Amino acid sequence: MSRILQNLARRWSELSLALQFLVAGGFGLLAVMLVVGSWVTTQIRDGVTRNSAATTALYVDSVIAPLLPDLRKSEELSESVKQALDETLGQGALGKRLVSFRLWRRDGTVLYAKDSALIGRRFDLTDNLRSAFQGNVTAQFDRFDDDEEKERAGGVPLLEIYNPVREPWSGEVVAVTEFFEVASDFKATLASALLSSWLIVAGTTLTAFLLLSGIVLRASRTIDDQRGALRRQVSELQGLVTQNSALRQRVQRASRRATAFNERYLRRIGADLHDGPAQLVALAALRMDSPIFSGDGQWGESRSTEVTMIRKTLEDAMREIRGICTGLVLPQIETAAAMDILRLAVDEHQRRTGTSVTLTLPRHLPEPGASEKISIYRFVQEGLNNAYRHGRGKDQAVHAEMKGGRLFVEVSDGGPGFDPAARVEGLGLAGLRDRVESIGGHFETRTGPQGTRLVISLSVEEQA
Repeated sequence: MSRILQNLARRWSELSLALQFLVAGGFGLLAVMLVVGSWVTTQIRDGVTRNSAATTALYVDSVIAPLLPDLRKSEELSESVKQALDETLGQGALGKRLVSFRLWRRDGTVLYAKDSALIGRRFDLTDNLRSAFQGNVTAQFDRFDDDEEKERAGGVPLLEIYNPVREPWSGEVVAVTEFFEVASDFKATLASALLSSWLIVAGTTLTAFLLLSGIVLRASRTIDDQRGALRRQVSELQGLVTQNSALRQRVQRASRRATAFNERYLRRIGADLHDGPAQLVALAALRMDSPIFSGDGQWGESRSTEVTMIRKTLEDAMREIRGICTGLVLPQIETAAAMDILRLAVDEHQRRTGTSVTLTLPRHLPEPGASEKISIYRFVQEGLNNAYRHGRGKDQAVHAEMKGGRLFVEVSDGGPGFDPAARVEGLGLAGLRDRVESIGGHFETRTGPQGTRLVISLSVEEQA
């Protein structure tokens, strides 16, 4: 049983709010309509019955009352009064309207009846009789007591009316007349009134239900739209969280690789200084210890030659040191514009190598931050160096553009290319990749027989 209830509850919760309202609200408003309709029709039935009974009772009383003697003093009616009542109730319009007529004394004795067999008989007082003896006109439609089988068997709709008979001078109720009126017209009027009341109640309920359904349907659609938008936003947020997690891991890996790369780069710088300038300076120092410099002046010509060699050695050492420093020291690019940085890197490469580079720039580029500027400069610098060393400086080109809020910079050459699977990126490209990925960018290498293309893309927010 509990499992069935759980299944029903689950299925109910899966329905839309509008459908839940249509079901629950429909049954609820139907119940309300039945309750209100029943109450309204009961009030209408009682009101119509009461008004019709009062009208008929007044008419019958105006006809019958003058014929009755002083019922306070009379224990029974005289034959002349009975005959007068027989004649009045047996003919004319009143006779046709009244199927049955009884005159009751307070103790429950029938003083007069159209059925003469009931005259003089005594019955227990019914609730309607007690109410009539208390001065109230009461009536009931098509409801019969046990002693009213004859009226029930007539097969026509009857309105039973209990009308108090009052003493003229005191107004005290001294008797009650009970009569059954043929109520065909009353039945039709009552049915029409009840039908109209039910139609009004049903129409009002249906109108309210439709209005509420429209409001709920609109609200349900709004909620569904908002729920769908929320789900899409949650899905997008989950995608962004996943993407951010992947980017964070990428940055962490790039940071670790950058640390290792920096260590290797420092070792290479140390090796370059040790194997190049340091060796030349050491050679010059050794030459300074030659007997040519420590002996007497007989080595004049040899000393001049040795000094020339030492000077040349020291000049070579200084040239190598300057070359190393040139590659390490950045120009003043933090305050330069993005397009000026690209021009500076291209001009420096052309001046140093004596080759030409095709530079393609858009009309405007946003101004990135300092980290992005350094990455762009180093990328173009190292990319052109690779194009010069490995691509023989053929068809060197630098191209920059904005697409979808991202800055794309490409360095290409027309060299023979290389096999990415057979070649490991050197320190320069590996360092560039790590540098670019550490600031959230993307690095891509495309190579083939027609040449090599290095592409980076950065998400650029223009700095104020």
